[in-house]
Amino acid sequence: MRKLFFLLISIVFFFSCQQPKKSADLLVFNANVYTVQDSMPRAEAFAVKDGKFIGVGTSEVLKKTYSFSDSLNAEGKTIIPGIIDAHCHFYGLGLQQQKVDLTGTTSYEDVISRIVAFQKEKNVSFITGRGWDQNDWELQEFPTKEKLDSLFPDTPVAVTRVDGHAMLVNQKALDLAKITVETKVSGGEILQKDGQLTGILIDNPMELVEAVFPAPTREEQIAALQEAEAINFSYGLTTVDDAGLSPEVISLIDSLQKSEALKIRMYAMVSNVPEYVDQYLADGVYKTERLNVSSFKVYADGALGSRGAVLKEAYTDKENHFGAMVIGVAEFKKLAKTIADSDFQMNTHAIGDSANAVVMNTYYEVLKDKSDRRWRVEHAQVVAPTEFEILNDNLVMSVQPTHATSDMYWADERLGEERIKGAYAYKKLLEKTGKIALGTDYPVENVSPFYTFYAAVARKDLKQYPEGGFQKQDALSREETLKGMTIWAAYSNFEELEKGSIEVNKLADFVILEENIMGIDEDRIPNVKVIKTYIGGEMVYEKSNAKK
Repeated sequence: MRKLFFLLISIVFFFSCQQPKKSADLLVFNANVYTVQDSMPRAEAFAVKDGKFIGVGTSEVLKKTYSFSDSLNAEGKTIIPGIIDAHCHFYGLGLQQQKVDLTGTTSYEDVISRIVAFQKEKNVSFITGRGWDQNDWELQEFPTKEKLDSLFPDTPVAVTRVDGHAMLVNQKALDLAKITVETKVSGGEILQKDGQLTGILIDNPMELVEAVFPAPTREEQIAALQEAEAINFSYGLTTVDDAGLSPEVISLIDSLQKSEALKIRMYAMVSNVPEYVDQYLADGVYKTERLNVSSFKVYADGALGSRGAVLKEAYTDKENHFGAMVIGVAEFKKLAKTIADSDFQMNTHAIGDSANAVVMNTYYEVLKDKSDRRWRVEHAQVVAPTEFEILNDNLVMSVQPTHATSDMYWADERLGEERIKGAYAYKKLLEKTGKIALGTDYPVENVSPFYTFYAAVARKDLKQYPEGGFQKQDALSREETLKGMTIWAAYSNFEELEKGSIEVNKLADFVILEENIMGIDEDRIPNVKVIKTYIGGEMVYEKSNAKK
């Protein structure tokens, strides 16, 4: 009897010492988790409740700690934080699905055949599209409009170069835009040959044609946003930084997110249009759990491929040509001072070394008495030695590694052997600033963040060229690249306390991959596939449901 008494006392004591389990909505276990948090870089399990991570650690400990309504055995698969694209054109990608796709065209004849096929199928009143790149053709010269004029004498055609900084239009489109040989527009070029318009517009003059584009209906806008979201989810992208939107589109995105019709998170840069800037400066920063409107997108210059990027010395392959500033220097400095007196970030597209000098020095000057403003230089493609020396933590470099591997075939022709050394110098930019935000710039480049990862690490194209990598001294490590696509991208958005790592109290955005991107052979990285994508603990994509 005495033994039984002590046995009962022991049992009661044992159970009284057991802590009640905490409740969780989801437990993910048996995983290879790259948390991207310094204190615990690797884990094998995590728990989610109310859309946030509430526990990260081992499967054994978390199973003892939490009771859960749902669980997922990851079967050893690699899990990373939700990928953040620090510079893209999300809405533009969606609209592009409704236009003629000219990416990958191998000649002007290829461009023409795609336009003809598109019009035969769609029969639209105004043909628009994007994606051609004369640098990929055997004849690396800008096309001219004669063929379009003969095929489409009564239908306007306007197709944009892959970088978005040059446009080919036919005579009908020129007439609608009222562009003649006498038309003058600062901040770009209207190309002529023998006193006649060629149909090529570079940078600001493109706006004259864009002004006569048929406006998309609300239904078309919604379809564009939702189709872009589906594409992004399939690549594990959970937050996108859209580099230039109107208040109208931002408002539509906000309403769709609030109604759960759009679930992707977005850092929306407001386009630098005076009335847009005035509106948001008056209203202030706007932030929800899914939408962050706290920055303005400004263009300093054009693109290197169309020779619109502004260089300190003339282009090596075009005598006495320096490119053109899209915005006047005085205007840029005035705008910077205005934004510096607000809570907004200034995010400026700068490609050429001269444009980067204007942007970086202006940032440095207007922010010298301020701290932690995180103003962004978008692209920072060609940087002179003097500008490397003024970089500090007020400036964030937001770069797109696939630009290096897309441009490497001809960039040295534009820049020469000395200037190319300061181009696409991502490692050096990282060393100077401590963090670097990575993006794709889609639809200029492919949506896949795994192409971004490969270009950053290997500095090769998808055909594994060149052997040894392009300017390999500026490659990033896999750890740096993963941070650039997660926590450092979140930092560039002032969102590192809420996302970017698998960490307690952060939003439960994560991605399950088919292969271990941190350990597989380098040349297999571009082919990595996403199994599942989660936002706030909710599965928003599963590979078996993907479109073939």
